Order: sequence, then structure tokens, then C-alpha cells
Amino acid sequence: MTQSSRAQEGGPREGVALSKEGLPAWLDPVVRAAETVQPLQLSRFLPPENGAGRQSAVLILFGEGKQGPELLLMERAGSLRSHAGQPSFPGGALDPEDGDPKADGPLRAALREAEEETGLDPAGVQLFGVLPRLYIPVSEFVVTPVLGWWREPSPVDVVDPNETARVFTVPVADLTNPANRATTVHPSGHRGPAFLVESALVWGFTAGVIDRLLHYAGWERSWDREKLVPLDWRS
Repeated sequence: MTQSSRAQEGGPREGVALSKEGLPAWLDPVVRAAETVQPLQLSRFLPPENGAGRQSAVLILFGEGKQGPELLLMERAGSLRSHAGQPSFPGGALDPEDGDPKADGPLRAALREAEEETGLDPAGVQLFGVLPRLYIPVSEFVVTPVLGWWREPSPVDVVDPNETARVFTVPVADLTNPANRATTVHPSGHRGPAFLVESALVWGFTAGVIDRLLHYAGWERSWDREKLVPLDWRS
């Protein structure tokens, strides 16, 4: 998660808003899930009641590719101090220029960070929902997951190799395929859902959110939760 250089340059801040108008029918279950899911149904890690933590946002961007619905992900550079080499949604900390964290600030931040990290054209993205804020204890980020529809796809790729190793899309069909699902075991002993897709192991916060979205959207297929994958699975 990076701090915006564009905001520091005083770039424009157009209005952003949520809209469900014209979404493809296959997104209806995701819309319903976003409207009804409760924080503890997504994660046991919720923002501190005392307001501590760094406000941030991620963009959960659904597009439609050759294999049907897909999600945009990126793999963080291995040289980063935090979450090195880990697949994630585009996103990062809110800048003051993004606006009110309790209003449309997270929407602006999610689009801004996605543009800075992947080259995504925000004009082609329709934001349609926001999930409850969650917490990443290891980095003390308070994260607002912002849902988007890639209405007009644009080219995406690594913008800064020091921050991002690669940018890729994953078909939802691959994420729901039981053969690609597993449980990771962290050195601390914590276990969580994982996905083996596109030569990557998606785990941690990102996998947890995807897992719950698939579940509450009714897309989840029965999978073997006893299939364990270590975090050093490539070695």
C-alpha cells in the first residue's frame, strides 16, 4: 500500500459515487451480499474501537474476460517491507486529498491507488458497493473494501516495479474450483483460506475477503478444508 504521489502533485479530484444502474445480472448476488453482510461475517479482525489504525481502501474489481467473470489482482514486489511478494487487491492508505474517510474518501483512494499501481483508467470503473471496514493487525491498516464493475476495460500492467511485481486477472471460475482451494498455515499457527491460481498463492486478507464474497454470493463450491499449503509452497 503506497502513498499517493499524484495527490502530492495536487491532481484533480472529481466526484465519485456508488451506482448499481446497468450492472450485469451475474453481479446481482455480489450486490446483495454487500448490502446484507455483517462485519463479523467477513472477519474476526475488526477496526479498534478507539479509532486507531491507518485508514485505507482496496478495490475489488470485477470484470468480464474470455472465461467469464474475473477479478483484478496484483502481486506486491518482493523487496517491500510489508506483505512482500503477496498477491492483493489494488489499494492503499487514504491521502488527505481523498477526503472524508467516513464518506467518499475510500472510494477515491481505491480508484487512485488502482490507477497508480496498475495503470487502470478509473473512468471505466463503476463503483457499486462498499463492504464493512476490516482490520489488518500486522500493518494496523483499517481497510474499506470497495466493489467495482470494470464497465470499460483498460490496459493494466506494472507501473512501478519497486512496488508491484505483476498485475493479473483471475477468472471467478478458477477461484470457485475446489481443485484450486486450500488452507494455509501461518508460522504463528493461524489457518486461513487460500487459492492456488495464476501461478500464485493468494492468502491472508485478500483470500479471506474473496472466500467470504464467494460464500455470501452463493458461488462457493464444496472444497477440502484439510488440504494444507505452507506459505513457502514454491520451495
